[in-house]
Amino acid sequence: MTRLSIFSALALLLAAAPALANRVFVSNERGNDVTVLDSDTLEVIGHYPVGARPRGIAISPDGKELYVCASDDDLVRVFDPQTMQETHTLPSGPDPELFVLHPSGNPLYIANEDDNLVTVVDTKTHKVLAEIPVGVEPEGMGISPDGKVVINTSETTNMAHFIDSESFEIVANVLVDSRPRFAQYNDQGTKLYVSSEIGGSVSVIDPATQQITKKIGFEIPGVLPEAIQPVGVRVTADGKRVFVALGPANRVAVIDGETDEVLEYLLVGQRVWQLGFTPDQKYLFTTNGNSNDVSVIDVATMKVVKSIPVGQQPWGVVVAPN
Repeated sequence: MTRLSIFSALALLLAAAPALANRVFVSNERGNDVTVLDSDTLEVIGHYPVGARPRGIAISPDGKELYVCASDDDLVRVFDPQTMQETHTLPSGPDPELFVLHPSGNPLYIANEDDNLVTVVDTKTHKVLAEIPVGVEPEGMGISPDGKVVINTSETTNMAHFIDSESFEIVANVLVDSRPRFAQYNDQGTKLYVSSEIGGSVSVIDPATQQITKKIGFEIPGVLPEAIQPVGVRVTADGKRVFVALGPANRVAVIDGETDEVLEYLLVGQRVWQLGFTPDQKYLFTTNGNSNDVSVIDVATMKVVKSIPVGQQPWGVVVAPN
């Protein structure tokens, strides 16, 4: 075989192999596995066991480690995203549900729903750096773009806790509506969005003052108010659009990121939980826990372009970085 033929064969193999940047990882809470999708073809690549009751899911900034909250195993399992082989585990408290990585990739901040603590773990040494007492039933986790402030939401205390990421001390507590589930900054660091599942609202908080500047409510014709339960939140890189998963309402709300007014509602699958962008923000993926599928939203057109069957009760979603 000539050198040119070898290079041609290698090029064909590389072209045929799905790039890591095109992989979407969906945690299936009841299926005890992760479904991997190709974000270009929008097809399923495979299903991989990951432990008991996987919920929160994240990937390192370099795309080399996939983190999964194995809630009923009381630990975080770490996988090679290319092979989906488990490489090691990280300690947590009981019933870890959501976590957030520091923008640098280290450390990992884990909300443990059953012990009212946020566990901070060094992703390199696998050692616990701190256990931070927070409110009752901690769940949501967020972090400022500069990595200086970590947010935890406590479901029963109904608070967003502002935590200094270096001292691990709480510096502010903000009372929000009932059962806060998720916290998301915009990339500019000027707004923090906290969803309240039972309160049916999203609180917009000024991170500089820790004051609520607005509460966003939702009204959907033909849908009972109690079915509108905000959970996952994502914001476009330019801060102009905010997407909120509305749970049993089977809708994703689209919000103007400048005025914080609701623009429209997109019909997705049943019991939408979490949201995840592709790196170019062409697509937004939604996990639909009761219909066992993922909806794909074209961000430019604000249209749902496909529904992809995955595993049992999909919960979390993350897309590999470029």
